[in-house]
Amino acid sequence: MMRLAIPFLACLAAACSASVEAPGTQSGERPMRIVSLDYCADQYVLKLADPKQILAISPGGTGSFSYMREAARDFPTVRADAESVLVLKPDLIVRSYGGGPNAEAFFEQAGVPVLNVGWTSTIDGESSTSIPGVIQQMADGLGHSERGEALIAEFRQRLEDVQARSGEKTALYMASGGVTSGPGSLVHEMIEAAGLSNFQDTPGWNPIPLERLTREQPDIVVPAQFSEQGGFTPDYWSAASHPVAHRLLHRGNTVTVPGSWTACGGWFLMDAIETLADSDAS
Repeated sequence: MMRLAIPFLACLAAACSASVEAPGTQSGERPMRIVSLDYCADQYVLKLADPKQILAISPGGTGSFSYMREAARDFPTVRADAESVLVLKPDLIVRSYGGGPNAEAFFEQAGVPVLNVGWTSTIDGESSTSIPGVIQQMADGLGHSERGEALIAEFRQRLEDVQARSGEKTALYMASGGVTSGPGSLVHEMIEAAGLSNFQDTPGWNPIPLERLTREQPDIVVPAQFSEQGGFTPDYWSAASHPVAHRLLHRGNTVTVPGSWTACGGWFLMDAIETLADSDAS
């Protein structure tokens, strides 16, 4: 599945919903029969809810691309179709893309509130679409606002510690589909937060700059690792399979960033930032 999700933000842009008022706070009652419909939602449920609150999570929760995969093994899984979910009689459904675009309306018509994982657009800030903003929205909805506050405080302290460093190295993020990302993306912010400069200076998602790479190379290459087997496996017909890219990947200056750290744009992106910052210091 994840081989098809080129960069982690592609998943976010296509799948995650805008943030909404947290259902768990509307009645003042903590949800006790939570069902999570996809692995992005699983991360927040497993991190912020009590185990006794969780009825079922998605099959993707135990995948290699799931940051909380160890905790996920303790829970039943459910497919994201209406029949399988409703028979469980949940009192809250948590989702980002699970169940498809009409899932929220359908389940709410069936009388089950839905908590959508907000779309993360920036690492930090007061916006509801920042990583801290999404954490707090989810913590409120799951009935554990204080856990959200604690996780945000830890996240921001780690970010501050990393940003105290500075370096001059450049880094190029490379997805298996042969694309990379420049200014205006979470990937770009990740690289900059680690004290590195993004080798890709064209905004947004674009093909790997093969012609430029024949003349100059980044100090560090960050290959996206989203396959179930681990490691970087370029798509056969993509620019990532070009000899120029192949030589770059085998030059010995790559930094491994597992897909579980970057998928879904959660607090665990901090692991990737710290790893990149450590590579700059070495």
